Amino acid sequence: MNLRIATPLILWLSATVALAQPMKDATPEMTTLAKVDHTDVKNQGNTGTCWSFSTVSLVEAQTMKANLGEFDLSEMFIVRNIYIDKAKNYLLRLGSARFSEGGLGSDVINGMGKYGAVPEGVYSGLVLGEKSHNHAKMVERLKAYLDEQLASPPLEPDWLAGYNAIMDDHLGKVPETFTYREKVYTPKTFAAEVLKFKAEDYVYITSFTHHPFYKPFIVEIPDNYANESYYNVPLDEMISLTERALEKGYSVMWDSDVSNFNFKQKNEGFAMMWKDSKPTLPVNPDAEELAYDAKLRQDLFENLTTQDDHLMHIVGIERSKGGKKFFVVKNSWGGIGPYKGYIKVSEAYFAINTITLVVPRAALDNTLIQKLGLK
Repeated sequence: MNLRIATPLILWLSATVALAQPMKDATPEMTTLAKVDHTDVKNQGNTGTCWSFSTVSLVEAQTMKANLGEFDLSEMFIVRNIYIDKAKNYLLRLGSARFSEGGLGSDVINGMGKYGAVPEGVYSGLVLGEKSHNHAKMVERLKAYLDEQLASPPLEPDWLAGYNAIMDDHLGKVPETFTYREKVYTPKTFAAEVLKFKAEDYVYITSFTHHPFYKPFIVEIPDNYANESYYNVPLDEMISLTERALEKGYSVMWDSDVSNFNFKQKNEGFAMMWKDSKPTLPVNPDAEELAYDAKLRQDLFENLTTQDDHLMHIVGIERSKGGKKFFVVKNSWGGIGPYKGYIKVSEAYFAINTITLVVPRAALDNTLIQKLGLK
């Protein structure tokens, strides 16, 4: 997650939102409309790896839906391999590219298709004595190493060996093979044979008006180091396809701006575009919110108010007493807040702040599949 100082427009949007004091057992009554089976909340620690935690959680939920079992997959196996891709991209662009801890859901899906997957018990990404993740020193060392390589080309033939040695120090070595239920697998055979994973089973979605609808485009955000394209759909369709997916039992990876005062997980447990009232406890989910439309969404994106901050996993829908729908979102900050690691997100907040989605292809209806030109 990238922490930023709020811009004046963010302050305007949430000028009436005050910090509330926590209150035990003060949660509003909600009706469950859809709930997708999924794995437990995890903690990304002091890392910018929400993209891996959220999308790995999506894949875990998909294995449950397919009756393949409940898996605890390694987020750090994916992270480590994506760092190799990032390094190659950084070197080929002579250092004129982003090299950081951030990433997108598409990186995980593409990376799992390329490198495979392993259980958490096979590769935790924690070395002896560590109990939580912290990649600050590792990333500093990795970038310094790459910059040294760029300082005196041509590259050393074995530069990748030195790069991997740094990751070995901080994350541990990755086994080439491992045993799962008395059978030996490689990461690729495990993903293919046990998880039945196929990257083409997932579709990348976004919604912005500066590109044609129903066509893919490269989303212009810093963490899209891989220049991945996302299918562009109108705002109302992005909202409705997310709702329909959940109603059909499919969860969705959600990439959003959370560095604003309307995202309040710790005490309130809600993300809403509050307008005329501050979120006193218990939160009133039926409080009036800022009206939204595609123009406001686009304006906030183009003036850099809405940015690519944090990725999470949408696992359900609830309805307030007044009839408003809320997405139930699994976060990767541990069990914080009144909902123990989850936050309830209003349609208005989702509409304004969503950057990208990763959706199981099977969740899309035939009409949208035809509009996107998917076979």
